[in-house]
Amino acid sequence: MTAPLPPVPEPFQLPFHYGALHQIGIDWLVDPEPVRKLLAQQHPDLTAAVFEDGQALVSLNYQLYFAQYSFGGGTTQEIEFNVIAFPTHEGDRLPRLTYAQYVQGWDQTKLLGIARLHVVCDNPFAIRAGQELYAEPKHPGWFEVDLPSLNGPVGDTWTVQCKAATISPDGNLEKDPRPLLDITAKLDGLTSTAANSAPITGYGTDPEGRLLAGPMNVYQPYRWYDLTSPEHAARTRLTVHAPHDSLGHGIRTLLGDTTPAAGAWTYQSPPVAAHNRPYYPPTRPRP
Repeated sequence: MTAPLPPVPEPFQLPFHYGALHQIGIDWLVDPEPVRKLLAQQHPDLTAAVFEDGQALVSLNYQLYFAQYSFGGGTTQEIEFNVIAFPTHEGDRLPRLTYAQYVQGWDQTKLLGIARLHVVCDNPFAIRAGQELYAEPKHPGWFEVDLPSLNGPVGDTWTVQCKAATISPDGNLEKDPRPLLDITAKLDGLTSTAANSAPITGYGTDPEGRLLAGPMNVYQPYRWYDLTSPEHAARTRLTVHAPHDSLGHGIRTLLGDTTPAAGAWTYQSPPVAAHNRPYYPPTRPRP
């Protein structure tokens, strides 16, 4: 039996092509029971994955991406709060994996995907696209960041501040100074492992209660950092500034105050051009 494809409303076109992508994800291994309860409220046809150590996995991932359109270019930032889950009726197809095996891409079924619980985004057009195409629970926010860059100081520390926002009646983002959460990942000096985990399946549940699955291809490996050693406990920090809104409440419910991160993964698009340092060409002596 076959099912129709979900519609693609105007003016969107798929697939959506990223011109550049810079991303960091931080993973936490947690008690499965609170994860199951929260997941059931938003995605009743998904089951939270439980890895070989008996724990579930939640993540926060920040993205900065560029897209080129016929009218020019656009830049978007967003952060997702996700549970790693799979369609309940397909659970018998999944391999038994450890967290390290999963994050390095050992699940070739690609049924283990990100069930989005909350998405905060600074681009009204991307918010609409996420809601209408992929049933993402996507809401406005804005960001102040300090990221590793070939155009910045040497280092591998990521700092992301997420703040509240609204969308005005004319469709523009209106920034609110209220902070929602801060993330810091100090990855300097750590050795990473190449992780071929794409395509990554993203799950959503539409207003009619239908489960949607949308894969995202990433065209080079992620860099994964194993943070399970106690000596790395201080390398990441998550601060929730609005514990009573839905995003903050969800994070506090699943992570509490002291859960250390299990790992971090990053992706940064390679540069496609470089404007080099100028020099003084020889010229005629001035009179």
